[in-house]
Amino acid sequence: MKLNRTTQRTVEILKLVSKNPEGITLDEICEKLELPKTSAYDIVTTLAEMGMVNVDKGVRQRYTIGLTAYRIGIHYTNNLDVIGVIEPELRAFAKTVGKTVFFGVRSDHEVVYICKSEPENPIITTATVGTKNPIYCTSLGKAILAYSDEDTRRQVMARIKFRKKTEKTILNRELLTAELDKVRKQGYALDARELEDHMECVGAPVFGADGSVLGAISVSSLYKPTEDYEELGQIVAEKAAGLSKLLGYIR
Repeated sequence: MKLNRTTQRTVEILKLVSKNPEGITLDEICEKLELPKTSAYDIVTTLAEMGMVNVDKGVRQRYTIGLTAYRIGIHYTNNLDVIGVIEPELRAFAKTVGKTVFFGVRSDHEVVYICKSEPENPIITTATVGTKNPIYCTSLGKAILAYSDEDTRRQVMARIKFRKKTEKTILNRELLTAELDKVRKQGYALDARELEDHMECVGAPVFGADGSVLGAISVSSLYKPTEDYEELGQIVAEKAAGLSKLLGYIR
């Protein structure tokens, strides 16, 4: 059977881009895949228009995997029933803790919200399924990044463009590195009103059968000075560990 060359090149480019969370230039794509620049340009331009890759327009344009490609991957994940396992667990957990619960995954240097479950009387949250938020000021993002492998963590952190969201937002890599060390020690992450002034969130990592971090779950609520966030962190971490076990992860 004769294979279509353009289709082959498109798949090869997507694979290469997905392996470079820090982004990859057109010249690097051409060099690694031995492609003519005009052909590669036509393909990546089309992929960008379709949302399969993102374009970071700096001094040299860099390409990262796009949300459309990620959503296609999520449909595959659905077929594996990972989300089918997580969703009912989140619904029950939201009811138990009486707070809004999320499951999110990393998309480049951001977090994408994949599942959301609310209690009977939920508070209003700005995050909805499919939306993104920065990885450095969300409990989901910190939990995922803290437990990612060292190379991935280094590449992602190099891509972060710190922007002030509130007075409590972490704004440099040194502080974020120290925060991630703390997350690994305690087993959960906090968004201590770093994204929104009135919201406090607690997140913990979820692992797949191969031991790699799949994503994270978080509990979101209005900030209360009387809330024991350390205790809530332990509860979220225990729930995340239970989800990981259901997904085949063995410590």
